[in-house]
Amino acid sequence: MNEAAASRQADHDEPEPPPSTLGASGSGPSQEPALLPGDDDPLVQTRRAKLQRLRDAGAAAFPARTGRTHSLQQALAILGEQQAAEQQLTLAGRVLLLRPMGRASFAQLQDASGQLQIYLRRDTVGTEAYQLFRSTVDLGDLIEVSGSMFRTRTGEPTLQVTAWRMVVKALRPPPEKWHGLTDVETRLRRRHVDILANRDTFDLLSQRTRIVQAVRGFYHARDYLEVETPVLQALHGGAAARPFTTFYQALDRDFSLRISLELYLKRLLVGGFERVYEIGRVFRNEGLSRRHNPEFTLLESYEAYADYHTMLELVEQLVPTVAQQALGRQTVTHQGVDSRARGNDEEVEIDLRPPWCRVTLREAILAETGIDYGQHSDLPSLQSAVEAAGLRVEPQPTWAKLVDQLLDTVVAPRLIQPTFVLDYPLELSPFAKLKPGSADTVERFEAFAAGVELVNAFSELNDPDDQYRRFLQQGDARAGGDDEAHVMDLDFVEALQQGMPPAGGLGMGIDRLVMFLLGQSTIREVIFFPMLRTVE
Repeated sequence: MNEAAASRQADHDEPEPPPSTLGASGSGPSQEPALLPGDDDPLVQTRRAKLQRLRDAGAAAFPARTGRTHSLQQALAILGEQQAAEQQLTLAGRVLLLRPMGRASFAQLQDASGQLQIYLRRDTVGTEAYQLFRSTVDLGDLIEVSGSMFRTRTGEPTLQVTAWRMVVKALRPPPEKWHGLTDVETRLRRRHVDILANRDTFDLLSQRTRIVQAVRGFYHARDYLEVETPVLQALHGGAAARPFTTFYQALDRDFSLRISLELYLKRLLVGGFERVYEIGRVFRNEGLSRRHNPEFTLLESYEAYADYHTMLELVEQLVPTVAQQALGRQTVTHQGVDSRARGNDEEVEIDLRPPWCRVTLREAILAETGIDYGQHSDLPSLQSAVEAAGLRVEPQPTWAKLVDQLLDTVVAPRLIQPTFVLDYPLELSPFAKLKPGSADTVERFEAFAAGVELVNAFSELNDPDDQYRRFLQQGDARAGGDDEAHVMDLDFVEALQQGMPPAGGLGMGIDRLVMFLLGQSTIREVIFFPMLRTVE
């Protein structure tokens, strides 16, 4: 309800109040205001004066607890019940709007469940309590109110207040009466204020939580066990990425923050677990972009006696099921995702229902570039083919990296409807099994939609000798300048020597999934507190 509406309603909708003897409650000692940064702001000084006024009146400005009995949404539901006018409720919320009208005042409260109008009359709450409300309450304050529900003459659900008290006196005003926080950088740097000022942000992040809950529900329904693995690791592994490192004083050695969940989850398969998953934070020492944050949430799951075909079917069920449970639909809408048309801002509806499209990596790159990477088996040859095709692709240190760059730069932006890209070069996939009868192609797929990679999955390599050879190859790549190549992990090889069952595994970035399902164009919007560049 806006201020103009509140004003009109206050002029015409003054109800007959029910009898009451309740007044303001709470007490606290008189205190000198603390000196904090920003206290020279006149608005802050005014609020501090009101804080002192509360304390001088013997009212607590920051009581230890409230007597709240109902959320605002629950109060609205009670309005439809018989005897609603006689039912006494105690509510609490943040003040969004104030409209004093002399002997009566309207205000709008908000809590996590929604908003509700309240109505105070001097004759109902008492002269002293009413004057204290008028002289101390500001926008942004959290207050507690008691009373009963009624409808105004225009039908507005309202709480007739019989008592009120301050719950938290806000010492800083909201940004321009809740409508001024629009600058993207300011919003993200002061995320708590962004959530307060922009209900869309609150709703978006709430939807993220529901999506994660739906992912967990999907796995639990399939008898997967949720587990936890170390964040601090002596050796980082499981992905091609640079780690963040830290010095462990007690052990006098460097450790890394994990870049993946993979290698410890596979150890659990060795130990006898057959279906495991983890949703955890991982850390990659890389740049910031609309699809990358150095700290992000990763889902990885592994299933014994399965392969990448099993994982493909799992993903084909996972994404639409989560969408249905969290959002109530199995389609999502994205704007301007067709990169073939520059400046195209048309909305595209993406259908998540199976079956999804399937194409091999070799076929996909050939279709979009005219280059068959199978005919260019070394870096100079493939680089020459890229240049001859007139493609703008960043130079890469290895043949495998260049193939991956072709996928990311040329192919992925064209994959709008959900698509599985299957069968990758061995050099790109040091933890995936070779396809039967092939010496250079592994059983791996990535799932794309709206031009974004959502899932990476393998038939997991469980031959310890083959794994050891691949670690040696990764060491050669690292020596050749690829600082994201995997490091040798002899402990993991030894674990494989104990015998890991054949398995399928997948990894999915939760932030990417949320970004995709909610139609967002940047990952920063769906992370509660994203990493931002330093402002100089």
